[in-house]
Amino acid sequence: MATTDASPPHPPPAPSKPGWDPIPVESAPPWLRPTIRIRLTVLYGGMFLIAGVLLLWIIYLLAAQALHTGSEPVFKLVEGSRVQLTSNACPGLSGSSSPDQFNLTFTQCMQQQRELALNTLLRRSLMALIGLTVVAFAFGYVMAGRVLSPLGRITRTARGVVGSDLKRRIELDGPDDELKELADTFDDMLDRLERSFDAQRRFVSNASHELRTPLAINRTLLEVQLADPEASADLQQLGKTLLSTNERSEQLVEGLLLLARSDNEIVHRKPVDVAEAASHALDQTRVEAQAKGVELRSTLGVAVVQGNGVLLERIALNLVQNAVRYNAADGWVEVTTGTEAGQALLIVTNTGPVVPAYEVDNLFEPFRRLRTERTGSDKGVGLGLSIARSVARAHGGYISAEPREGGGLVMRVVIPI
Repeated sequence: MATTDASPPHPPPAPSKPGWDPIPVESAPPWLRPTIRIRLTVLYGGMFLIAGVLLLWIIYLLAAQALHTGSEPVFKLVEGSRVQLTSNACPGLSGSSSPDQFNLTFTQCMQQQRELALNTLLRRSLMALIGLTVVAFAFGYVMAGRVLSPLGRITRTARGVVGSDLKRRIELDGPDDELKELADTFDDMLDRLERSFDAQRRFVSNASHELRTPLAINRTLLEVQLADPEASADLQQLGKTLLSTNERSEQLVEGLLLLARSDNEIVHRKPVDVAEAASHALDQTRVEAQAKGVELRSTLGVAVVQGNGVLLERIALNLVQNAVRYNAADGWVEVTTGTEAGQALLIVTNTGPVVPAYEVDNLFEPFRRLRTERTGSDKGVGLGLSIARSVARAHGGYISAEPREGGGLVMRVVIPI
C-alpha cells in the first residue's frame, strides 16, 4: 500500500525513444539472431545450393549437347518413298506430304521434342534441387548444433557461475580439439577465480574480527571513562572527541566490509518489497531530518524483487541519508518506489546545492565527494553511494544520478523484477 507524507511533484519525464525502434538482439526471435549456428547453417545450405545450381547447369548443358547430337536425322525421304505414321506426336506430318515438306516438318518436330525433353529435365531437376536444399539446410542446422553443443555448455556454465558460487565446472569430454581446449582453459580460470574469492572471503572475515574487536574495546573504555563522575571537564571533552573518532572508524570499517561483500552477486534471494525497505530507511532518517529542518516526502508503490532485504534497505538508507545531509535549509527529500517495464524503481530526489554535471560520476567513487566537501566532514565517510552502486550491481541493476534543476540530485535505482 502506498503511503504519502505530502504531495510530491511529478518525477522527471523519462527520455523519449528514437523515432525508429530496432529489435534488441536479446529479444529478437532465435531465427533472426545472427548466431554462429544460424551462420553455419546458412553457410552449409548456401554452399550446397551453389554446388547444386552449378551441377544442374552442367547436366543441362551436357544433356542438351547429347540430345542435339543424338537427334540429328540419319535418313531423309526421296522421291517415290512411302511413309506410314505410327504416332501423332508431330501434327504437321502426314503420309501424303511431299518428301521435302516431310523432311522439313520432321526436323522441326524433333527440335520441339528435344526442347520439351530439356524443359522437363530442367523443371524436375529444379524441384529436386529445392527439396534437397531444404534437406541440406535442415541437416546443416542439426550438424551445426551438434558441433556447437560444447559452446552452449560453456555458455550455460558461465551464466551459472557467480561470485559466491564458483564450484561449477564444464569438464568437457571428447576429442582433444579447439573446443575442449577452450573448455579446459575456462575450467582453469574458474579454479583461479575460486581460489581468489576464497582468499577474499577469508580476508574479509579476518579483517572483520581484527578491526571490530579493538574498536569495540576502545568504545567500551571510553564510555566507562565518560561515565566516571569524578572525571575533569577536559577529560570528559577528550573522551567525547575520542568516542566520536572511534565511532567514525567503526562506520568506516563497516562500510568497507559491506562494500567488499556487496560486490558479489546475490545467490540466496527471496522476495523483497523495495517500498518496505524505503519505508524503514525513512523511519531511521526521520529524526536526523527533523533536526536539520528537512521535510521527508514519500510515494511508496509496491515493487517486489528477488534479492537481499538487508542490502536493499542499505541502498535506500544510504540514499536518503545523503539526501538529508547534503540538503539546504528548509529543503525536502522525496522518495518514490514503483515498477516500470518489468523493473523496480527507487527514486530519491532532494533539494540542495547545485551539482555540476561533470561532478556526478565522481560521487559513486569511494571516498569521493564534491570538490567543496571533505571526506573527513561529519556527513559520513564517503562510502554511501559506492555501497549503493555495488549492491545495485549485485542485484543485476544499476544506479544513476543527475543534477536537479534548481539544486540537488535525482538518484534513480533500477533493479530487475
